[in-house]
Amino acid sequence: MGHDASKHLVYINGEYFPPDEAKISVFDAAVMLGDMVTESTRTFRHQPFKLEQHIDRLYKSLKVTRIDPAMTPAKLTEVTLDVLERNLAHVPADEDVWIVHNISRGRSVAGADPTKQRSAATMIVFTQPMILVDWARFYREGCHAVTPMSRAIPPQALDARIKNRSRMAYTLAEMEVKLVDPQAQGILLDVDGNVAENKGGNFFIVSEGVLKTPTTRNALAGISRATVLELAAELGIPTQVVDFQLYDIYTADEAFFTSTPYCIMPATRINGLDVGDGQVGTVTQRLLAAWSERVGMDIVGQAMRQLAASEAVNVHA
Repeated sequence: MGHDASKHLVYINGEYFPPDEAKISVFDAAVMLGDMVTESTRTFRHQPFKLEQHIDRLYKSLKVTRIDPAMTPAKLTEVTLDVLERNLAHVPADEDVWIVHNISRGRSVAGADPTKQRSAATMIVFTQPMILVDWARFYREGCHAVTPMSRAIPPQALDARIKNRSRMAYTLAEMEVKLVDPQAQGILLDVDGNVAENKGGNFFIVSEGVLKTPTTRNALAGISRATVLELAAELGIPTQVVDFQLYDIYTADEAFFTSTPYCIMPATRINGLDVGDGQVGTVTQRLLAAWSERVGMDIVGQAMRQLAASEAVNVHA
């Protein structure tokens, strides 16, 4: 793909570093406590998609977690666009990048009170190649969605709308999913059996022509989720934000995940059962096509080019 990630500079607290020199303290709250909020934005044709909404959500996470970034949203936006501009010189015209924000509470000291911000926040902004190879074939075939034994953390313990780097619960749940099928994509249920979210995205079903997604009581208020609801309104597809259970996925006509990198990932099986006829559905395809039209590029085509390039490399290896 000709995309050299080693040339992407990383912003940390006002300075720029090559990736192999981009370091934080072992005593940072991110390392000591997993005390860090985050956002991931992607580009389409090198243009950030909904950066303003991502930064707005980031500052909501910062407020709720009481981390003081000592930087306005406008200033962070300026920094972010500077990081992107510096790094786009190393990105081929037909490729895109993640834009990642990681902000921790700063230096942490083991002791009686972990809540004190003992230093300036640690501010990290970086870009990475948008590699879609592992998801690419799911656009055509659909993925296998599997529910783990573990349940989503209840909002009474940690509100899923706080996008944070404490990912252990998601990672352990995903390990349970991979026991069933190494290629499966997980769907977390809440403690009441309602569908919650994926480790990094939201979930939708289409049933009798109605597009349904869970509430954000147990799920991140995804920006890709919001985009799908916007596109559905433009296409005249009726939508419901409503609780639903596994039975509703088993008996749905279509299902898909949404997340920043792949936008929409069709799911054609759920816990071994076909969703609908086991093929990627027409509503899913319409929404993907509308998203591609909105951003002025073929989302599926980009992923498929990467997959073909990867397979060609493997053949010649």
